[in-house]
Amino acid sequence: MKRGFGVWLVCLICGFAWLAPAQAQYPTKSIRFVVPFPPGGGTDTMARAIGGRLGEGLGQQVVVDNRGGGGANIGAEIAAKSPPDGHTLFMLTGTHTVNYTLYRKLGYNVLKDFVPVSMLGGTAYVVVVHPSVPVKSVKELVALAKARPDEISHSSSGAGSGPHLAGELFKSMTGTKMLHIPYKGGGPSVIGLVSGEAMVGFTTTPSCIFQIKAGRLRGLAVSTARRSPFLPDLPTVAQAGVPGYQTSAWYGMVVPTGTPADAIARLNAEAAKAMTFADVKSRLDATGMVPGTSTPEELGKHIQGEVARWAKVVKALNLRVD
Repeated sequence: MKRGFGVWLVCLICGFAWLAPAQAQYPTKSIRFVVPFPPGGGTDTMARAIGGRLGEGLGQQVVVDNRGGGGANIGAEIAAKSPPDGHTLFMLTGTHTVNYTLYRKLGYNVLKDFVPVSMLGGTAYVVVVHPSVPVKSVKELVALAKARPDEISHSSSGAGSGPHLAGELFKSMTGTKMLHIPYKGGGPSVIGLVSGEAMVGFTTTPSCIFQIKAGRLRGLAVSTARRSPFLPDLPTVAQAGVPGYQTSAWYGMVVPTGTPADAIARLNAEAAKAMTFADVKSRLDATGMVPGTSTPEELGKHIQGEVARWAKVVKALNLRVD
């Protein structure tokens, strides 16, 4: 009896000794990178630019999963409810910090359901118009919009998105009224602009830079405090006649709350490493994006700050989505 128990105990110990390394190994399967917009926009561009190198560093394939719609909330809810094992990543944007206040009901909480991993970078919004719109400057756009209230349409990547708020902020600061047309992402938004379905757009640089260079859209200004090195001929909106106007897009990697700390640390390190590769930098440069990583703590503070910042704007503009 004792001899049998001893054999069983040895086998059990050996079993745990074999199992421990297997359990500690991360990742153990392919990783899903949920992007809350369709292909073609800035968020998708960032995820695909970093995804390949991130996968190489982790030793597993990183698969971009586009889940657009619902003002970027559909993808966020899917990611928030995924198993917190490090095998689901989510591309968080400024849109989600706006939605926290903008929407009356959400199926997730951006401050509670996600844990920050790393900032990935950012880009400027660009004020663009369809070539048929008879304006070549921000001042001319303001004059046209005032002469034709609610007749000039402006597109965005969805209700509550960064481009939507960039447009609302512009209208508020210029005293203009334009008709908002929400799309399901930056890519569809630009398609609407190029086709002439929408007249004006507040789009991320990656979404529109090639269309501007091809002459399919006319760039008027960039939203940042300084001119963009990728579109150096365009003034800032502030320089173009709207003093104090400033906003930009940013992208951060987060995971569902409950994800093990060692997985978060590994992801943070691999994200920083991925950004050092020349092919990643050149791909981001080509689309007008500026890479920039951070610690999880730094991204967490940024998210909290953005939630507080946009809550004031949403309240001031009396915006609300049911």
